[in-house]
Amino acid sequence: MTRIFRLLILSLAFPALAALAEPKPGGTLVIIDSQVPRHLNPAVQSGTATAVPGTQIFATPLRFDENWNPEPYLAERWEVADDGLSITLHLRQDALFHDGTPVTSADLAFSLQTVKENHPFQTMFAPVNRVETPDVHTAVIHLDRPHPAILLAMSSAMLPVIPEHIYGDGQDPKTHPRNSDPVGSGPFKLVEFKQGEHTILERFDDFFLDGRPYLDRIVIQVVADVSNRVIAMERGDGHLMPFMTTLRDIKRLEALDHLGVTDQGYAAVGPINWLAFNTAKAPFDDVRVRRAVAYAVDREFITKALHLGLSRPATGPIVPDSPFYTDEVATYEVDLDRAQSLLDEAGLIPGEDGTRFSATVDYIPGTPEQQRNLAEYLKSQLARVGIDVQVRAAPDFPTWSNRVANHEFDMTMDTVFNWGDPVIGVHRTYLSDNIRKGVIWSNTQSYSNPRVDEILAEAGVAADPTARGELYGEFQWLVAEDLPVYWINVVPYHTVYHNGLGNVPMSIWGTMAPMDAVYWENPPE
Repeated sequence: MTRIFRLLILSLAFPALAALAEPKPGGTLVIIDSQVPRHLNPAVQSGTATAVPGTQIFATPLRFDENWNPEPYLAERWEVADDGLSITLHLRQDALFHDGTPVTSADLAFSLQTVKENHPFQTMFAPVNRVETPDVHTAVIHLDRPHPAILLAMSSAMLPVIPEHIYGDGQDPKTHPRNSDPVGSGPFKLVEFKQGEHTILERFDDFFLDGRPYLDRIVIQVVADVSNRVIAMERGDGHLMPFMTTLRDIKRLEALDHLGVTDQGYAAVGPINWLAFNTAKAPFDDVRVRRAVAYAVDREFITKALHLGLSRPATGPIVPDSPFYTDEVATYEVDLDRAQSLLDEAGLIPGEDGTRFSATVDYIPGTPEQQRNLAEYLKSQLARVGIDVQVRAAPDFPTWSNRVANHEFDMTMDTVFNWGDPVIGVHRTYLSDNIRKGVIWSNTQSYSNPRVDEILAEAGVAADPTARGELYGEFQWLVAEDLPVYWINVVPYHTVYHNGLGNVPMSIWGTMAPMDAVYWENPPE
């Protein structure tokens, strides 16, 4: 699918804001969430739990709309040098932190350095060698090499501008006490953070966008039990519930008149559910075995039957919502005869009981419909081609994470995000130099292909979107041939919202973006 066609579909899916009712100020928005943030500072912590409140508290240089277009935010304009080696940001002159201190270019330079040194996504700002601040509202970011992902990396939760006068006191940014009591320049300021219970935010009256935010208050309520989350939305106790994946509950809530349900707002998140192989361990070091597994798995049955038609097939490492996606790859439609033939070619001949070999499959605990249930399905399906699969449960996430990070697995289910640009969220899984034990969501598959390394290096610096698209097309084709992982489905994240809300967050970052434009069109009674 071409980018132009994809943008046409998006334009039909998102009516112009002018067509909506006039925004009304006031009211409280209650967000129902299952995630417990460690703290509220996205500069040193990734993940949705921190990103949802963090993007309300902290402003970023840029923001992105639903069509992947960058928009001004703290930076009212910017210029990228012709050689791609510098970006000049012109910051707003009226932006204030919540304590009344003006936001300056020094704060931006300090923030970028803090993120570069402390954030888990090291590729985001790796090419940055320095930031000059010729005046109080101008920052010039200098790069060692062109970095086309950098504009996206300056949006959402990835480059929160944090105040140097608070965080520049010499304490470790990762454990700074103000991470749980932050001061930002976003549309909402912190009132109360009770870990595991709630985060309460209120309108920042001196926010730099006139008239924004519309809401008086946002309350993010942590509700651990999924049944209780659903009941809260049914009763109207909650008004917005993002990142929902429990499929029958989605169907249940879709039927209620006062609620709307959408799968929009996750394009940049790019969540893929996949089966990863330990390619350093026999028999999965043989590509014929990995392909045999792929031919034995019925992706359509998973997405249409097990997932009730609410998830979409994933055919490669880049999600279909990305401008760099291609479907011109091997897709391994279910073919048990072909799977058996490949296993024969690999010398894995069935024994008297029909078993060719045994292997374990792990899964992330806590999300049964996307992880455990698929692992159980794999057990039954792979038995049909002579593979004896033992489903290995983990008592908690750290146990699973440690197994996979230390390469102590045969196969594992996993969910991994694209994070907008492939440089940020995709490269890490496939680069040879990212095979690192002890680090989850690195190249834990021990996959290595020199040509893939070359392509990703070229794509990471290519300024022309068309050239990048061609490189990523070749990359997707190659890894679909090599199959270090078998991509199963795009995780069916949905947002449930009260129908009285206007401007429900549906940009590429959804609720991981500032909600200054959200308002109550028809407040709940």
